[in-house]
Amino acid sequence: MPTALARLRAPLAAIGVPVLACGIALAGLGAWAAGGRAGSPPRVAVTRAYVFQPSGSTPETAAFIALTNDGGSADRLVGITSSDTAAPPALSEHRMTSSGAAYRRPVDSATVPAGEGLTMSPYGIDVTVRPKGTWRPGEEVSFTLHFMHGKPLGVRAVVVRPGTGTGRPLRP
Repeated sequence: MPTALARLRAPLAAIGVPVLACGIALAGLGAWAAGGRAGSPPRVAVTRAYVFQPSGSTPETAAFIALTNDGGSADRLVGITSSDTAAPPALSEHRMTSSGAAYRRPVDSATVPAGEGLTMSPYGIDVTVRPKGTWRPGEEVSFTLHFMHGKPLGVRAVVVRPGTGTGRPLRP
């Protein structure tokens, strides 16, 4: 005949596991809130921006922008405008074919994760641009970044020769 303690053991185990899981989740949520980021909006900033000097007869080039997001929520870069380009800039992603050839594929948006950011590069997301006039190294090209949640953000990207660096960090 089972003892009273043995009869309570199974129901206590069935209740204890969910209660323990809730306690762990509540502790994690409390730590997140205590860190000051619970529910805070995205805080996106630009740390570096450069655009490759066009070469040869190619009508397009690429711009690269490094973004940080110190907020508690992710945001999405949904568009880019510029009065310094002959056509609207477009977000694109570099892809490779099975034969090793590279091509650009347009993308509608790019995530800027909370607590991290987005660093555009020639091997991933970038901005395809068509220059208006001739761009020379050291000149700056103005862009306005448009986000799903945040306000538009203006940035000036420095023109660099491909392969000579990634532009200078922006001054605060």
